[in-house]
Amino acid sequence: MAFSGLGGSGGGRPHSAPMAEINMIPLVDVMLVLLIIFMITAPLLAHKIKIDLPQASTVLLEEKPDTIVIALMADGRMFLNDVEINRADMVKRLSSEAQRKPQPELHLHVDKTMQFQALATVMADAQNAGMVKVGIATDPIRATKP
Repeated sequence: MAFSGLGGSGGGRPHSAPMAEINMIPLVDVMLVLLIIFMITAPLLAHKIKIDLPQASTVLLEEKPDTIVIALMADGRMFLNDVEINRADMVKRLSSEAQRKPQPELHLHVDKTMQFQALATVMADAQNAGMVKVGIATDPIRATKP
């Protein structure tokens, strides 16, 4: 112990002065542990890993293209951006829209009871007109409550 007990019951001389020295053993133990940790981690810090990082460019991003919406109803009617249209006029309009830069996106909204043949015909017409970005819009699945 660092200090002897009161009244000389510490086993030493009955009226000896308290021992006022610092115990260095815990300090040396901590320093040795830190030295070992640094010896193990130092080689890991010097190890280099080659990573192929992407290069940043200063090119301006393209503006988002417009969206054309074609709605196909179960009774065979067709709507282009909420305006009723026949198939021949739709093909003419899609071919003119396909020439724009950037080309607009085509979203197809189809009634779930409609025959697939009508959808396939419209998609083929859009492809023949030169439309590249064609998508079929669906309703999101709603979670049912238990």
